[in-house]
Amino acid sequence: MNRARLGLPFARPCIRRRISALANGRPSYLEILGDRYPTDSITNLTPAILAKVPLRLHTRPSHPLNTLRGLIESHYSDFTHLSSLSPLVSPYKNFDELSFPQDHPGRAVTDSYYVNKDLMLRTHTSAHEVEVFRRGEDKWLLTADVYRRDEIDGSHYPIFHQMEGARIFAADATGMREVAEDNARLRHRLAQAPIVIEDVPHLAPTNPPQATHDPAYAALVAENLKLSLNSLMLTLFGGQAGVGGGAPLRVRWIEAYFPFTSPSFEVEVFFRGKWLEILGSGVVRQATLDTANVPNKIGWAFGLGLERIAMILYSIPDIRLFWSTDERFISQFTDKEITTFQPYSKYPSCFKDVSFWTAQGLDLHENDFCDVVRDVAGDLVEDVKKIDSFVHPKTNRTSLCYRINYRSMDRSLSNEEANDIQAQVVSRLEEQFGVEIR
Repeated sequence: MNRARLGLPFARPCIRRRISALANGRPSYLEILGDRYPTDSITNLTPAILAKVPLRLHTRPSHPLNTLRGLIESHYSDFTHLSSLSPLVSPYKNFDELSFPQDHPGRAVTDSYYVNKDLMLRTHTSAHEVEVFRRGEDKWLLTADVYRRDEIDGSHYPIFHQMEGARIFAADATGMREVAEDNARLRHRLAQAPIVIEDVPHLAPTNPPQATHDPAYAALVAENLKLSLNSLMLTLFGGQAGVGGGAPLRVRWIEAYFPFTSPSFEVEVFFRGKWLEILGSGVVRQATLDTANVPNKIGWAFGLGLERIAMILYSIPDIRLFWSTDERFISQFTDKEITTFQPYSKYPSCFKDVSFWTAQGLDLHENDFCDVVRDVAGDLVEDVKKIDSFVHPKTNRTSLCYRINYRSMDRSLSNEEANDIQAQVVSRLEEQFGVEIR
C-alpha cells in the first residue's frame, strides 16, 4: 500500500488523452520475463523499464534493500513472507479490487506503465491484497518491485520496492478478545521502551469507521495497527545513530486518506533532526475482504517504501545508487548490517537545456518527457526540471523548456558525451512527439 513515490505503498490520491510514447514504430509485442504480450494504443513501456523488470533488487544478498527486508521480516517473524509474485497485473486487480474511483489519477497512462489495456506493471504491493487474502493468509508480509511514471530527481525513480503487511481477525467476540490481548502485550512492551508517541484518535468524524464495522471493533483493530507499527518503528530507528544522547524515539500519527482503508493513517518519525514520512496504513476496506471471499473478518494493512527507509538509515543520497553495479557501492554493505554509506566521489554536473514547441493538439505530459530522457540517458541523468512554459497568444501553441542535469554516479561525464546524449533526446522528442525545437 503506498502514497508517496519513495514509497508509501498506499497509492496517490481517466485514462488521460495523449499520444503514446511508442506510437511511432511500436512493436507488436513486448517480451517480459520470458513471455510475449501484445501491445495496443496505450502501451507505454520503454526498453529502459523492461530491462530492469527481472532484476529484483530486494532479493540480492548484501543489498541494502534485502537487508532492510530481512530486518522487517524478522520483526514479523510469525507472519507469512512473500516476495516472488509477478509484477504483471490487470488494471482491475491494481485498482478496482481496491475500491479506487474511476477518475483516480493513478489509472492514467501518464502515471502508470501499461503493457496493453488489459495488463500493466503493478503500481503498489496492494495490488496483491485480494489474491493473498483469498489464499487464506491471516497475517502476511509481501515485498515487491513496483512501477510508476514519475519525475526525475534524487529521490524519485520509476521502479522502487515496497513492503506490505496485513493482519485480519475474526469479527466477533473471540477475535476481539485476541486483539485486546495483543494490544495489552504491545502496550506493555512500548511502555518500557524509549519512545514518545504523538497519537490521534483511532476513530474520528474526519477518519471514520466503515459503515459495515462495529465501531468498537474498528477502534480495537486500529489500536492494534498503531501498536504494531510503533513497535516496528522502534526496531528500525530506535537503535540507529542520530536518535542519540539517550533521547527517546519520537513517532507521530497523522490522519490520512487511502481508497482501500478507513480509518487511515500515516506515520512519521523524528530522525536526525527532522520529521520523516515513513508509511501509510489503515483498517482494510470490507469490500476488499468481500472480494477475496473472506467473510466475517476485520483487519489492518500497512505499506512502506524500502528505498525511502534505506536512504534514511544508510544515508544514501541518491536513489539511483541502489541500481549501481560499481564495486565502490556494492562492497560497502553486508548482510544483516546497516552501515552508513561513504560517498566515493561527487562528479561534476553537466546541464543541458532543450526548448521546443509542442505539436498542435498534443498534451505532452512531463512524465512522457522524463521517460524519453530516462530511456536515452539511463542513470546518467540526475534530475530534470521544467524551467519555462508559455502559450503563444496568437498561434495558441505551447512552448516548453526543460533543464536536464547529466551526472554519472561512477565517473566524470565529458561535455561531448553529454552533448551526444542530448542530441539523442532531441531526436527522440522530434520523432515520437512531433515537437519543433526552438
